[in-house]
Amino acid sequence: MMVLRGAAELSALGALRGAGPLVLVPTMGALHEGHLSLVRQGASLGPVVATIFVNPTQFGPGEDFDAYPRTLDADLALLAGASTAAVFVPSVADMYGAAGEVTVRAGRRAAGLCGASRPGHFDGVLTVVAKLFGMVRPDIAIFGSKDAQQCLVIEQMVADLRLPVTLLDAPTVREPDGMAMSSRNRYLGAADRERALCLSRALAAGRDLVAAGERVPAVVERAMRSALGPADAVDYAVVRNLPELDEGTGPLAGRVLLAVAARVGPARLIDNVALRVDAAGVEETRLLASSTRS
Repeated sequence: MMVLRGAAELSALGALRGAGPLVLVPTMGALHEGHLSLVRQGASLGPVVATIFVNPTQFGPGEDFDAYPRTLDADLALLAGASTAAVFVPSVADMYGAAGEVTVRAGRRAAGLCGASRPGHFDGVLTVVAKLFGMVRPDIAIFGSKDAQQCLVIEQMVADLRLPVTLLDAPTVREPDGMAMSSRNRYLGAADRERALCLSRALAAGRDLVAAGERVPAVVERAMRSALGPADAVDYAVVRNLPELDEGTGPLAGRVLLAVAARVGPARLIDNVALRVDAAGVEETRLLASSTRS
């Protein structure tokens, strides 16, 4: 596994090109099994380049940029055991130049959900992802479905800017008790960890209602919000249409997203489930069109 510790070393990726499509897996480190599942999915397609970069521009004032876990040595050991061809570990100077440089502004899919409570967050996400696409020049990039809005905002950027990369989303990896794996789970003590199960339980409550025939979004949203009772603060518990994340005007139909965000102790946590609702019933589905076809 090559470890590239700056932009000047990216020319080494030339040795990987031609051995199948080059697959990018961007991360902020503090890796867990969810990240490794992205790498393994990518390795089945071609050589994987993982990146580790805690991106300052996607953190707002008062958020956890300084506290965000940084575990580079452990991350490299995990990636070395997961069929990773190369790891790119850029510095802030590699990724960002002088003040006033060109950035990317997120489109309509960033307007609600996390975009409403974290202004500027998705601008920072898109800017760093666009930079990584330009520097690594991957054929395929894989993102985790747990960050559903992020996946959909990046999909819109790729389509609108005609970027030559195929996006895939990988299913959320969960703990045995149903909790979605997240680097921010490390912030939780035992009591907060138990309370944080309210997010996955809220989604289960919403999914069960839809499976039982409920098609009124407001009814499903009330059930999810009620299940989030153990959280310290609820950011949102919503049903949105896919892929545009709009509210819709009628009964649930087609591809929909049940999404929740809440603060538990020191951590702001998110989770979601994507469903296809039609006359045949209800089933879980993928977020991105390219993943749905694969």
